[in-house]
Amino acid sequence: MLLLTNIKSLNELDQIRINFNPDELFTLNVAIAVIMFGIALDIKIGDFKRLFEQPKIVLVGILSQFILMPALTFLIVVIFKPAPSIALGLILVGACPGGNVSNYMSKLAKANPALSVSLTAFATLMSVVMTPLNFEFWGSLYEPTNQLLKKVHLDPFAVFKLVSMILGAPLIIGMLFGHYASNWAAKISRILKPLSFLFFILLLVIALHNNWNLFTKHVHYVLFIVIAHNISAYILGFQTANLFKLRFKDKKTLAIETGIQNSALGLLLIFGFFEGLGGMTLLAAFWGIWDVFSGLVLAFYWGRKEKVKE
Repeated sequence: MLLLTNIKSLNELDQIRINFNPDELFTLNVAIAVIMFGIALDIKIGDFKRLFEQPKIVLVGILSQFILMPALTFLIVVIFKPAPSIALGLILVGACPGGNVSNYMSKLAKANPALSVSLTAFATLMSVVMTPLNFEFWGSLYEPTNQLLKKVHLDPFAVFKLVSMILGAPLIIGMLFGHYASNWAAKISRILKPLSFLFFILLLVIALHNNWNLFTKHVHYVLFIVIAHNISAYILGFQTANLFKLRFKDKKTLAIETGIQNSALGLLLIFGFFEGLGGMTLLAAFWGIWDVFSGLVLAFYWGRKEKVKE
């Protein structure tokens, strides 16, 4: 009887549609693009040159974020067998590039902020291709999520175009602006980055407020799986770097880059292609809240530990 009740509850969860109107969706698009532009102002072409002078770090970063992380996500889905929409939301988050706040976390953790910025930029460019590919590939391997993908008829090229416009274009424009108008870029960056991030947080708070009853009623479905997935991602990034004998600072950086996912992009794709499907949105929204919290805790721990050593 309890099993039947749980199945019924999970099916109801898949039928939920989050209240998020077209104006809010457009504002979310703009907010993510502006945040990406603000981050790109601080990225120099030399950052990419430095990365390719250390090809080992680039390869380890790609391996951890775009190959091992989606594979780990799929393994967690197979083990825990969550509701189809929750499973698809987790696969989508696992396919997204590193989150923009990872650079700030790396500074707090006394890791390697320059490497963090470079990896974020590189991963963002790669995500234009890798995010739709990983999402489609791993989502189609698990039968319940494959059925959802068939219902939606997701076009990987449409995802590619959206990711290009929201992440790729602002990144390139911001880098070019920073290169050719460095004085203006420095002034704008100091104002734009904190303001755009606060605006994005405010937008999420409004969305949560509008759906607070739904969130509190169903958050227990995603609570454990998000925490387990996020902690596993930090361990995966750190141990992958450890396997390739990177410096401790670089291990911390790769752990943060792998564990902090761009769930904002995930939310955007969910509203754009899945009409705010309940389990997916709940998963991505809670992930966005949790990984900022867990990232700050980990960064403060590593930063304080480094300070004590000094």
